[in-house]
Amino acid sequence: MAPISIRTVLISESVDPRCRAILQENGIQVTEKQNMKKDELIAEIKDYDGLVVRSATKVTADVIDAGSNLKIIGRAGTGVDNVDVDAATRSGIIVMNTPNGNTISAAELTCALLMSLSRNVPQAVMSMKAGNWDRKKFMGAELYGKVLGIIGLGRIGKEVASRMQSFGMKTIGYDPITPPEVSASWGVEQMSLENLWPQCDYITVHTPLMPSTAGLLNDETFAKCKKGVKVVNCARGGIIDEAALLRALESGQCGGAGLDVFVEEPPKDRALVEHPNTISCPHLGASTKEAQARCGEDIALQIVDMVKGKNLVGAVNAQVLASTFSQESQQLIKLGEAIGAVLQSCSGLKDPFSHVQITTRGDCMKSSTGYMTSAVLVGLFNLESCCCPNLINAVILAKESGMTVNQGHCVSDGAAAGVCQVELTAGGCSYKASGSVQGGVPVLLELSDSVFRQPVSLTGNLLFLKASASPQLLSSVAGLLATEGVQIESFSAPGDRTGDVWYCVGMSSLLRDLNALMPLVKDAAQLTI
Repeated sequence: MAPISIRTVLISESVDPRCRAILQENGIQVTEKQNMKKDELIAEIKDYDGLVVRSATKVTADVIDAGSNLKIIGRAGTGVDNVDVDAATRSGIIVMNTPNGNTISAAELTCALLMSLSRNVPQAVMSMKAGNWDRKKFMGAELYGKVLGIIGLGRIGKEVASRMQSFGMKTIGYDPITPPEVSASWGVEQMSLENLWPQCDYITVHTPLMPSTAGLLNDETFAKCKKGVKVVNCARGGIIDEAALLRALESGQCGGAGLDVFVEEPPKDRALVEHPNTISCPHLGASTKEAQARCGEDIALQIVDMVKGKNLVGAVNAQVLASTFSQESQQLIKLGEAIGAVLQSCSGLKDPFSHVQITTRGDCMKSSTGYMTSAVLVGLFNLESCCCPNLINAVILAKESGMTVNQGHCVSDGAAAGVCQVELTAGGCSYKASGSVQGGVPVLLELSDSVFRQPVSLTGNLLFLKASASPQLLSSVAGLLATEGVQIESFSAPGDRTGDVWYCVGMSSLLRDLNALMPLVKDAAQLTI
């Protein structure tokens, strides 16, 4: 990935001082302004390339639209619920979090709530403080031999499993991504949710909040659970349906709940918080000195590594960039953008193309199809438009413009290996081009069935001419360019000159007016790469 220039960063919440120190040590100017209201943040954000937040700052579409220079939003913590990721992606802004920063702290709090639920520890403490001595009232149950259901077997779910296994609990779980054989290697038997619900004495959730997980525990699923099941949520408010949970607590179907997160924080409806069988915390999952230090340090290091072009960690909306850190990938990205720009110029169309097909050929291109597709689209979009295309948002912008984008890869040997082919359709017409990287330089091999005898170097000022083959063409064009004060630096012709074909002229500068060429050619286009 080409280094992204980040000169200024705004930190809008309290993060560990190491975050600021690391950024400044690497030449990034840092401003810290906490407790800003939305209007204040909107007014401030326009001056910064990066924004670092925790969970309190709501990075809405309005804030993102105001960040005209914004290139990255860093969340010092897991999850990005407080960031409008779709709006950021559409604007070509990387959204990054620190996936490992608070893993241990969140897992430990989950375990603390599980233990507290089993022995009624908080209730007993409050009773003692009230001057009571109620040994019988707070009869508990051992964790040993009980079944713990873990929904979400990522980093935190894994850590919870290993800790609760030490108490002699049987751990079962569900995760649509983690392979069963992987979770089995650390002692968690995976199964369907339908099989999981009725087995559990305790259930803990460790998933992101998304449409598929919202209300995962609801009236229907509580009814499938053991009577008296105890639940813990240290992940995101809303994964457990709060109204359904309250009904289950009232009926005794749920024997207790440990909640660190709520749909609304702080919760205005206090019914759950005040229920005697609920243990509530004010979102303390990452509230340890160690987690805050780790998250603050991690987000700064991740930003610095990205700026230096080393690697990309924690990006939630820029997976296309993950394979773009080598010199070879940079050359291929330049090739894709150049092919797109050539086709955009030579087609002469202002309206979006209806269909784009990008095909890579050869083993050396196998892992590049994704970012090559984005690169071609960046080149296709008119750079004078206001959409500011880049590798992050190009595919979304294409879809929003009504363009159908298909990508593919073909195994190929010999001359066709290492080639990117692009075919466009618009207004019933088709436009094609293919290119490769030769000697570290992107070159054009073919333009709409005109196969160049010598590949066209896709750098500098290029003039593309469509004309019938004629011995006088080059001299006539050279004479016209000379009258305009433009020197020819290179000339490429196709091998087959039957009919109207494309030529390419490298020039010292662009022509002021292409109309002067029209008596000599059928079509003409120019661009600077």
